Amino acid sequence: MTGEAANGRTNRDPRAVDPVLDELRARLDLAKDATDRVHGLLEAVLAVGRELELEQVLRHIVESAVVLVDARYGALGVIGRGERLSQFITVGLDDRQVAAIGPLPEGHGILGELIRRPTALRLPELAAHPASLGFPPGHPPMHSFLGVPIRVRGAVFGNIYLTEKHGGGDFDDQDESVLSALAVAAGVAIDNAGLYLAVRTRERWLTASAEVTNGLLSGSPQAEVLDLLVDRAMRIAEADLAVIALPLGDASELVVELAVGEGADAHRALVLPAEGSFVGAALSSDTPVISADVNKDARITAGSARWEGIGPAVAVRMGTVAGGVRGVLMLARAEGGAEFTRADSGPLLGFAGQAALALELAERRRDTEQITLLEDRDRIARDLHDLAIQRLFATGMTLQSAERFIDHPEAVERVRRAVDDLDATVKIIRSTIFGLRARDPGPVGHGLRARVVETVERAVPGLGCTPGLRMEGLLDTEVDADCVENLLAVLGEALSNTARHARARAVEVTVSASGQELTLQVADDGVGLPTGTADEPDVAGEAGAGSPAGAARSGLANLAARAEQLGGAFSVGSAGPRGGTRLVWRVPLRRG
Repeated sequence: MTGEAANGRTNRDPRAVDPVLDELRARLDLAKDATDRVHGLLEAVLAVGRELELEQVLRHIVESAVVLVDARYGALGVIGRGERLSQFITVGLDDRQVAAIGPLPEGHGILGELIRRPTALRLPELAAHPASLGFPPGHPPMHSFLGVPIRVRGAVFGNIYLTEKHGGGDFDDQDESVLSALAVAAGVAIDNAGLYLAVRTRERWLTASAEVTNGLLSGSPQAEVLDLLVDRAMRIAEADLAVIALPLGDASELVVELAVGEGADAHRALVLPAEGSFVGAALSSDTPVISADVNKDARITAGSARWEGIGPAVAVRMGTVAGGVRGVLMLARAEGGAEFTRADSGPLLGFAGQAALALELAERRRDTEQITLLEDRDRIARDLHDLAIQRLFATGMTLQSAERFIDHPEAVERVRRAVDDLDATVKIIRSTIFGLRARDPGPVGHGLRARVVETVERAVPGLGCTPGLRMEGLLDTEVDADCVENLLAVLGEALSNTARHARARAVEVTVSASGQELTLQVADDGVGLPTGTADEPDVAGEAGAGSPAGAARSGLANLAARAEQLGGAFSVGSAGPRGGTRLVWRVPLRRG
């Protein structure tokens, strides 16, 4: 043993140490890389968790994923109805490339594979997978692929897709582990964003409900409260069309009382069957009725053309506290818009109850006003009977008794005419008293004046304006029931035709009973009648009822037939040099 050996020292070749140092250095580099990745992952989790707006959360997730695994392209797909992608957020593609690719994917090919089998998927070559469908023209080349699902509360919310690792290599196990960890954090962040959105939405619904309640308690008109309610519902639900429909009679039909938004003109004043319409389906349902696309909804069999340009829709029944049904509130979005969810629709039930309350309170207010009006009429009738008629009688008797003291024949004749005028005045006052005291709310007991007003008011939503109305003569006492019903039917048909075809800004209605004739005139400043329908004795014509001119001729023929049955006449023509249409319906006055 040498001295060095005796001292515990040996001679080693320095070259034998280098591999050990290289391995140690490599391990240190891996550890550092792992530390950097963990640090980057934590930063990404914190960045994603700081956001509360869902759109920003989703974009931060995919941006962080691209950085963490050093990918060139990234995307996040949100899974919607029918296992299709309802949202697709990309990173790494500029606007020119996105435009060249065309419509965003729906979830076919490799993207659909991850939707159908929500587990991590790593591929060295996209095109080699059996589910690959290739790329559309203009799409940049992509080879390596890594995808992982994002779960929120156990359900798959969407997927993160990454392609083209920088440097041309493949994604490895560490990439997959890091991306899977980010997906877990992303699920929590998305859930938090969803809860935040739900709280904000609930707060907006409560604020809107308070506004509607204040309007109700302040005694605002029904139309004003409903307008406010519909406006707030459209804003909160981000809807493009809102409709309120009310049941008619036995609830086998509904009439659209209010329509606001895109394509509203096609819905106003429509009468829809309860069976075969979207609002009708909601009338008998305790839960919201949702449609992904009303144009393709099998429940709609009546008047589907009015849904042009409309896609997703939801309708809820407007129920009262007592359990009754006042109508249906429907919201719809433009074609291609986001579908309504149960979360969207839940608050609508309470809000629709506000609409029902608005209608019920308005009805109670009308009843109160009607009672007050009837009491005033009774008072006026008593005053007319007890004061005016008695004074007129006394004046007439005085003139008659004074007649024998008058020697001039012409003066006697004048006194007699004055007495006759007083008698006629007494008859008019008695007729007025009878009209004031007519209080039966049914269709027979209601005076013609009141029923004309009701008919005109019902037509206002469809017309888009309030018609001018003038009534002359003893309409409540001098017109028999047959004439009343026919005149109201003609008035309703005339206003309906004006709403559908005239596009008028002003409408004038005149009803008069003078001499021996009852006359109805309806004039507007619209586009006028189709060629060949005006000023013709044979208004039925030869046009088919399916054409606009045919429909106009058919409707006018019905009005003419009603006049002929009562021995009267009907004419329709231009309202004047500025255009428009004037309809005149005359029948002999029959005494009530």
